[in-house]
Amino acid sequence: MRTATSLPEEVREEDGIWIPMPDDVHLAGRVWRPVSSDDRPVPALLEFIPYRQRDLTAHRDSVNHRYLAGHGYACIRVDIRGSGDSEGILTGEYLERELTDAECILQWLREQPWCDGHLGMMGISWGGFNALQVAARRPPGLDAIVAVCSSDDRYADDVHYMGGCLLSDNLSWASTMFAYTSCPPDPAVVGDHWREMWHDRLHGSGLWLEDWLRHQHRDDFWKHGSVCEDYSAIQCPVFAVSGWADGYSNAVFRMLERLQVPRKGLIGPWSHKYPHFGQPGPAIGFLQEMVRWWDRWLKGVDNDVMDDPMLRIWMQESVPPSTAYAERPGRWVGEMEWPSPKINQVERGFSRYRMAEPGEPVDPQPLTVESPLSVGQFAGKWCSYNAPPDLPYDQREEDGGAIVFDSNELEERWEVLGAAVVNLEFSVTEPVAQVAVRLSDVAPDGRATRVSYGLLNLTHRTGHEAPEPLEPGRRYQVPVTLNGMAHAFPPGHRIRVAVSTSYWPLAWPPPVPVQITVYPEHSSLELPIRPTDHPDDVALQPFDEPEGTEPISTTTLRSGEHRWNVTRDLIDYRSMLEVVKDLGTVHFDDIDMDVSRRAEEYYSWVDNDFATVRGEVIWTMAFARDGWSVHTRTRTTLTSTPTEFHLAAELDAYEGEHRVAARNWHSTIRRDQV
Repeated sequence: MRTATSLPEEVREEDGIWIPMPDDVHLAGRVWRPVSSDDRPVPALLEFIPYRQRDLTAHRDSVNHRYLAGHGYACIRVDIRGSGDSEGILTGEYLERELTDAECILQWLREQPWCDGHLGMMGISWGGFNALQVAARRPPGLDAIVAVCSSDDRYADDVHYMGGCLLSDNLSWASTMFAYTSCPPDPAVVGDHWREMWHDRLHGSGLWLEDWLRHQHRDDFWKHGSVCEDYSAIQCPVFAVSGWADGYSNAVFRMLERLQVPRKGLIGPWSHKYPHFGQPGPAIGFLQEMVRWWDRWLKGVDNDVMDDPMLRIWMQESVPPSTAYAERPGRWVGEMEWPSPKINQVERGFSRYRMAEPGEPVDPQPLTVESPLSVGQFAGKWCSYNAPPDLPYDQREEDGGAIVFDSNELEERWEVLGAAVVNLEFSVTEPVAQVAVRLSDVAPDGRATRVSYGLLNLTHRTGHEAPEPLEPGRRYQVPVTLNGMAHAFPPGHRIRVAVSTSYWPLAWPPPVPVQITVYPEHSSLELPIRPTDHPDDVALQPFDEPEGTEPISTTTLRSGEHRWNVTRDLIDYRSMLEVVKDLGTVHFDDIDMDVSRRAEEYYSWVDNDFATVRGEVIWTMAFARDGWSVHTRTRTTLTSTPTEFHLAAELDAYEGEHRVAARNWHSTIRRDQV
């Protein structure tokens, strides 16, 4: 990333900002604003997240917010109550309390002498979610938002459930927040009552995973904060951004289609990152794009930001399978509206292990599979957090446990843009079953790169609110919509659809093994094909190079490690996926603090025994300065029987070497068609 050595405005940074809430809780913030705003008020931008603005996001914040402030904005980064240095207790995601707090912060901003009353909200992940949710509440002065790597639908398209299937990222993410909500505030900021604040968090934040497991269907718990329930509630312009390796790209398509406000979409090759930090590359000058956006909607500058295509997308070229990429080859393409009139739906029927060409006779023989639990070991993460190797690997081993339909070798280049649909006629042997459908690019040498996939809990075939058990042996028809994609299949390659009955550990398996029978003559693939040489693409203006202000100074005291191991013991048939994300120990020079983070995830099973499936996540967090040191260790374990989930968790907190808090949780939760 290029460092911006000069900015249009001189910037003042103000730490230790305290924002009062109506219930006398104070939230901690940091402000970057132009020095000139003392005399000439400017618009204000809010980022409101629970990830500790003083240390854990300080590097990123210093790059982003100082840059935007240098272009004429007052930027404020606030810790959600119960996180970082903010008072209170955090007990869940996107709670009503959080959203009313955000409205109070926006009102506080409007009252500051350096703010001209025009407001924006921005953020990635959690910050993108609450920007959308607050926008739907229409607080005075909120003129536009930027939502990066976030969703309009908390049930069907978030880290918890996918197609009604329980994601293992639900366990992983719950464990992350279990660790983060157990961290203390900084005594240098909050003073002597830091310990009281810390113990309130240790004893009051709770185990969020239990709540999420008790809401297995789309109910009011998930509808709260899902702006898809009423898109018309959002009345300000929206800039929606994601990446193909991120878990939230589908939301960009939906919001462009269904919002009725000025809107833009951007999807690059990136993982769960801001695009100027984007990996896999190429990264782009996203801060410059945000300046153009904010200038148009908060300052009223008559620029050309809305003359660009509504949707800019990185059309990815074919690549060999890999668990990590430094760069994804491709090119930028643009769509002036979405859905795009350029896209043509092409349908291919299925035959015996093949895709049928138009007019070709179909072999109607039914095909049956009962997938082993090993199908899914090479699936990667539901959402890549750029902790390589977390992308899907060669799918050939996965395909051995699936029903596979291959196309003929392509005679010409096919570019796919949008969501593919696999229509299945099927029967199953159990009342609760799931299906995982993968779309792969098969090279002439046989290597298979997963391009997209979709999951569906088949009891949710008519909707997520009131699932219905299946009748074993009965034929059903269902469309399985895959994640949106932009991918170029070259001549000589084949397109493969693979259908399996499990996809562990990406998704929790069904209660017992299931056989699925697919009837090819009534099944098919629908692909959204885009012209390969559309003239609009040639006229696209290139993005600037990534740029930001110089980050804060940090020193690495201990290097971290990333590990992703698949093991199989052929004596007792125990298998395990081990994921380690160790961020080492970093010294934050400006606040003289050492911070350590390490996460370990273990997903195991024995043979094909569904009762042995187990997920375990361990987090260690540590903070130290001048003889003051604290650390926490959290451990969460999830197992299941055919009728129940069993959840166990531990929390241990230490000052120095002395354990000052220890808590344990044990819960049994009924499985309800999951």
